[in-house]
Amino acid sequence: MVNKYLEKLRSKIAVLPEKPGVYQYFSEEGIIIYVGKAKNLRKRVSSYFSKSHDDGKTRILVRKIADIQHIVVDTEEDALLLENNLIKKYQPRYNVLLKDDKSFPWIVVKNEAYPRVFQTRQFNRDGSVYFGPYTSTGMVRTLLDLFRQLYPLRTCKHNLSVDNIKKGKFKVCLEYHIGNCKGPCVGEYEELIYNQHIHAIQDILKGNIASVIKIMKQLMLEYAHALEFEKAEEIKQKIQLLDAYQSKSTIVNPKINNVDVFSIIDDIGSSYVNFLRVVNGGIIQSHTMEFKKRIGEESGDILLLAMSEIQARTNVLAREIIVPFKPDMTFNNSQFLIPKIGDKKKLLELSERNAKYFRLEKLKQQSIGKKETREERLIKTIQSDLRLKELPVHIECFDNSNIQGTTPVAACVVFKNGKPSKKDYRHFNIKTVVGANDFASMEEVIFRRYKRLKEEGQSLPQLIVIDGGKGQLGSALNALDKLDLRGHISIIGIAKRLEEIFYPGDPVPLYLDKNSESLKVIQYLRNEAHRFGITFHRNQRSKNFIKSELENIPGVGEKTIEELMGHFKTLNKIKSATLADLQACIGKDRGMRIYSWYNTGR
Repeated sequence: MVNKYLEKLRSKIAVLPEKPGVYQYFSEEGIIIYVGKAKNLRKRVSSYFSKSHDDGKTRILVRKIADIQHIVVDTEEDALLLENNLIKKYQPRYNVLLKDDKSFPWIVVKNEAYPRVFQTRQFNRDGSVYFGPYTSTGMVRTLLDLFRQLYPLRTCKHNLSVDNIKKGKFKVCLEYHIGNCKGPCVGEYEELIYNQHIHAIQDILKGNIASVIKIMKQLMLEYAHALEFEKAEEIKQKIQLLDAYQSKSTIVNPKINNVDVFSIIDDIGSSYVNFLRVVNGGIIQSHTMEFKKRIGEESGDILLLAMSEIQARTNVLAREIIVPFKPDMTFNNSQFLIPKIGDKKKLLELSERNAKYFRLEKLKQQSIGKKETREERLIKTIQSDLRLKELPVHIECFDNSNIQGTTPVAACVVFKNGKPSKKDYRHFNIKTVVGANDFASMEEVIFRRYKRLKEEGQSLPQLIVIDGGKGQLGSALNALDKLDLRGHISIIGIAKRLEEIFYPGDPVPLYLDKNSESLKVIQYLRNEAHRFGITFHRNQRSKNFIKSELENIPGVGEKTIEELMGHFKTLNKIKSATLADLQACIGKDRGMRIYSWYNTGR
């Protein structure tokens, strides 16, 4: 199906600027369905309409584009950051989706007088400074405990403005009395010293522990020279705490300073990007993000999107970024490095291991949390592979069966929850079609089946599978049109030759992987319908043969044949029956006729 807005779109593409920017595709309902970035807007957008796409989802996207809008920016990096913001804001249907549950904790230094330092899971752009995200809440608690031991910071939520303190609005609390706070609320804690402590905490969180230890050692010596040994001892204990914390940190190489590391691993439908930040040879941040792929996005595009997300969260990227491959763009203040050997190569491998562990943990959580059965997983796989709107809990498959037009019949098999529901199987004798006409037979059977379900108020299937190609599928659609059911039930056709799957109105078939579970279920449906139909067809031919042979006997009509078959079941048993048995079944005169026909000649 060709895009009906193609001419209008081409006229828009022709005047697009050849500059960096972001383009947005809109559906005919005016909804943004895709956002993309481009180094050259005109070239990138025109490529969607000037070449065929291997990916079926991309073809569907192109067919649904009704309008294009664009935003020009100065650099490709700006385009990437804007693209990330727009995707998060509008969550377009065909864009890669960042699966972030926002459950990772941050440490925030609050933007206020006498700043508080605490854990949060909300990232608010209020001028506060955020550090993280941390994958371990244990690490966050360890750091906050360290800060409480090093510095007596406040924990209250009072507005400690100069006026409020001077007016004496507050009283000291229990934290003051047990020595955890020095009373900034009553003016007993000089703001300059408090802020020096905050700067030291920020340095620790940035990984600059060595500089903090250096300042504290200098202060310890000053107290010792001034013979203030108690204060010197207090500083010494704090230095020991910092040394202990630093020794527990993951030390890579003290010479590696201010480096970001990104790695990516791919699934069929998802990508996992791990980020490490290394400062002064120690890893101070680690975070893994999951991206849900929608139209077969390249790894390079997802890696760049992850970088823009980290830049948005931490406000900066390091000057040196270690990556597994070189992305297709540059950042103004950064350069990419693909290490082959040494400590930086080990860093990249560590990042990749983190991404793999995250993926495994995610899969474990899904299996434990949802306790998803094999049938549930299979149904979801079929829905995804066949691009269905609803879960195909109830599937029905149809097949015609006739030999040179004789005794045309059809079969309907029913699968529920991915398994055959044999009590719901149905067979049909074709009533209105003369000769071998598969298309007309299919239309009759589909119409009869769903007319009855509608009239009886029974549930309709979520998916109909037609054993055949475009012709049979078109006939089935005609029947659904008559019943006003088109669009209410998904329907596909499967052709035997190449296992092609056809959709209504789409000339291009879908080819599923030969080993995919979805294709195997469809083949099972098709084979089961064929088996059920052939069995019924054979039985009908057998009954017709018996009926025609018995009808040749003078004085034997349809009612007599029904009585004989009901009692003896097969023609051979009728032939070998005794006279007494025959007469007991159908009476003295008719029994004698049958017996004489087979035993004394005609």
